[in-house]
Amino acid sequence: MSETIHIYHTNDLHSHFKNWPRIKSFLAERKSWHEEAGDVCLILDIGDHVDRSHPYTEGTAGQGNVLLLNEAHYDAVTIGNNEGITLSKDELNDLYVEANFEVVVSNLFDLQGRRPDWAKPFHVIHTKNGTRIGLVGATAEFTPFYQKLGWKITDAKQSIIETVKEIENEVDLIVCLSHLGVKEDELLAELCPQIHLILGAHTHHIFHDGKWQGNTLMGAAGKFGFYIGHVTVEEQFEKSSAQLIETSQLRKVEEGFDEFLVEQGKLQLGELVFHSTKSLKAEWFKDSEMGLLFGQALIEFTEADCALFNAGIFMQDMPKGALTRYDFHKMLPHPINPCLVELSGAELKEIYLQSLNAEWPQLELKGMGFRGVVFGKMLHMNMEITDHHFYINGQLAMHDQIYKLVTLDMLTFGYFFPSLKRAPKTYFMPEFLRDVFSQYFHSKALK
Repeated sequence: MSETIHIYHTNDLHSHFKNWPRIKSFLAERKSWHEEAGDVCLILDIGDHVDRSHPYTEGTAGQGNVLLLNEAHYDAVTIGNNEGITLSKDELNDLYVEANFEVVVSNLFDLQGRRPDWAKPFHVIHTKNGTRIGLVGATAEFTPFYQKLGWKITDAKQSIIETVKEIENEVDLIVCLSHLGVKEDELLAELCPQIHLILGAHTHHIFHDGKWQGNTLMGAAGKFGFYIGHVTVEEQFEKSSAQLIETSQLRKVEEGFDEFLVEQGKLQLGELVFHSTKSLKAEWFKDSEMGLLFGQALIEFTEADCALFNAGIFMQDMPKGALTRYDFHKMLPHPINPCLVELSGAELKEIYLQSLNAEWPQLELKGMGFRGVVFGKMLHMNMEITDHHFYINGQLAMHDQIYKLVTLDMLTFGYFFPSLKRAPKTYFMPEFLRDVFSQYFHSKALK
């Protein structure tokens, strides 16, 4: 390489648009600086820019995010799990139709083994001075969720290694866009030392000054647009460096941008669902009528015997009067799907007892699709313990009989209930909790 290359990177924005005007302005300014100096400037995003907890993203099915990336002149992105498994297959296939940048992801295929038209396993950029920069990328393996949506996801590290082998003799610099998480990135650097630079995401980790793993430089910029990553690649790569720019320290531009996007989303989600004759209060620490109706909606939708979920999911009261998709989005903003789990009576009783953990209601939960504040009380539908006996639907539960429990996908990942992770289960996709709840009321209104 006979030139200096500047690479700016963002990751895990999760539709937190408050800092976006500063990010956009900063990137435009730096790109102008570097190009005037005769240097190369690339702008990359490492996934989870989309998050359907924001009404603008929900209302535009993520295409509004792509418009923002276009306006900031990004060169390439990879997808995160929020792009990959919170959109339906059709929505993901339509997401990048208007993109002015490349989408690099090597481990996503349809069920027939065909790579989607909008994705490519690598992209090579040729600079004015003849440097060949190879971009490779992959996303985290949420296999059952991708399969349910009609996608096949393959081993991420292996797909990157194979892609690097394909291009390593054709490029001068290999940059990996990895939405795999920090531990996977560290292992990837050991398995594939041909990669010069790994830009990480997914686990929201931060490398203020980069991290050298062998001869591979790693960069990561946290989450929510709090930081912009900047890697300077020198002619002698071992002298390259990484740093983070804190967006809160950049000059303010375009005040009220996030509020403007919320209003745009509100317009997009203005479709009337039904007219409520009374208001319902969102209660985090006790049973409520809203919780009761939500449990009924889950059971009716999945044909389950019983339901289990946490009250912290309810983020807004249900107002009296005309209710739109926007109202249901405010109530249940989480990108969380229902899940039907098959359990014996004995297993279900054990889970019921675990759910009574007195520490959980106050737990400040982050991640796993949860966009609330605290976990809240565990709510139970159609199951109870009376006089030391466990009942399902008013009937004494049989120790060996198999029952169907509907719960939230985040409760099946093993953190709260390890047995739910191991049990046979069916995820309902692409429906989110708000879709199930709104359909329940809409169907009642039509009767």
